Order: sequence, then structure tokens, then C-alpha cells
Amino acid sequence: MPFDQKLSRRSFDKLKRHLSKLPESSAPESVHRFRTYSRRVEVLLGELVPDPSRNEKKLLKLLAGFRKKAGKVRDLDVQIELLRNLKSPQAAGYKAQLQRALSDERATREKKLQKAFDKKTVEEVGRRLRRAERELEIPEKLEPIAIASGLLNQVHSDGPMTEEILHQYRIAGKRARYVAELAGNTPEAQALVAQLKSMQDGIGDWHDWLQLTAHAEKLFGSVQDSSLVAQLRNVTRAKYREAVRVLGTTKAALGAKPVTTERKLSGRAARASTAA
Repeated sequence: MPFDQKLSRRSFDKLKRHLSKLPESSAPESVHRFRTYSRRVEVLLGELVPDPSRNEKKLLKLLAGFRKKAGKVRDLDVQIELLRNLKSPQAAGYKAQLQRALSDERATREKKLQKAFDKKTVEEVGRRLRRAERELEIPEKLEPIAIASGLLNQVHSDGPMTEEILHQYRIAGKRARYVAELAGNTPEAQALVAQLKSMQDGIGDWHDWLQLTAHAEKLFGSVQDSSLVAQLRNVTRAKYREAVRVLGTTKAALGAKPVTTERKLSGRAARASTAA
């Protein structure tokens, strides 16, 4: 099943569009769209081009730096929304304090993001994007479905499940989904994309709550010090179990190695990886 070349070109078009918008607007949706299409182009060049050119390597480095800065803003947007919707009447004071702290950090991260998007750098990224698009060559023999399925098997998951391994599956699942989407609108591709999206959503939900809990622990201390921390820890544990379940279902459907018995959450959520 060959790649849909139109879909690969669309990722470049979308990224160029959102790249031009981001210096003027760091609204949640703008940041989210830039981050999404940046990763799609990174997957195209990093996973599917057998021998990236000097321009493509430089572009990948620039995009990775921008995406990480945008990711820090996006993560805070998600956490602010989670906290806003959390019912916690017994910890209203803690909740309001954490909301202010997250909003302040978001403002700081937004300034850093916009500072990084100076005119000269944005023009360079745009120029390298256009060149990479013109020179893009994906071998016709590559099969997106096979490549996407293989990306999950690259995660070393022998032994009990841990937070770190689960996080690795989160990242691998994103890359696999973006590759699978390039197979086009076929039943096989749609089924795989749906399976990977379910896994990505389940693990991503856990990771968002984990980061929110880490922020609360940093501000308030342990569960003995704050009822909000205790509540968030309980939610995060439940999300972790659900994420492991969804991962197991996905791997079984794809014929990958089964997920082994899960391990308890670490004592401090702040120790978890926060790479995006």
C-alpha cells in the first residue's frame, strides 16, 4: 500500500501556514496546530526519508526546538483546562492557587516562545521548509502500514510496565499514527489509525494528569499537605491503569508483544518524563 503523496504535501502546507501565524498569536489552538503539523513533517523527514540532506537535518533540528517550546505552552493549556473542569469543592483554595500558578507559568512560556520566533528565524524555517518540500523523495517501495506497526515494536518493554515505558509508547504511538495516515483513506489504514488514536488518547490523558499532579506537588507538597494533591494522585492512578489497559488492547490488536503486569506509580509524579 503506497504512500498518499498528496497527504504528505498537505503537512508541509499546513505547517507553513501555522508557522506564519504563531509569531502573532500564541492562542491555545494556534500553538496546538503548529505543534501537530511540526511533528508530522518531522516524522516524514525523520522516519521516511532514507538519507536526509543537510537542509533536512537542519530543518529537523529547528523544528524540534520550536516544537518543544510550543509543547511547554500547550501542556499548560491542557492542564489549565483539566483543572478548570475538576470538581473539588473541598480544595477550592488550593485549586485557585494552582490555577494562578499555571496561568503565570503559561504567560512566561508564551513570552519565551514568541521570542524564539523572531523574524529572521521564521524566515529561515520557511525557506528550509519550501526547499525540503521540493526535494522530498519517499521511496515508492515503503509501506506506511508496515512501518507504523513496526514503530511500536521499537519500544523496549520487557518486564513490568513503568511510567517511563508508557511514556515511550505515547511518543511512538504519535509517530506511528502520523505514518499510518499517509496510507490514505483505505479500510486497513483507517482501522490502524483508529487503534493508534485510541492508544494515544488514553496514554496522553494519563500524561496530562501526571503533569498537573506534578505541578500541584511542587506547589503544595505531599498528599498529607494538600487535599487537592491527594485528589489529583487518585485521578492519575486511575488514568494510569486505563492507559495500560488501552495499550494492552492496542498491542493485542496489532500482534505486538503483550503488556506485562503494571507497576505502581512512583512516589513523586514530578519524576516522570515530560518530553513532548
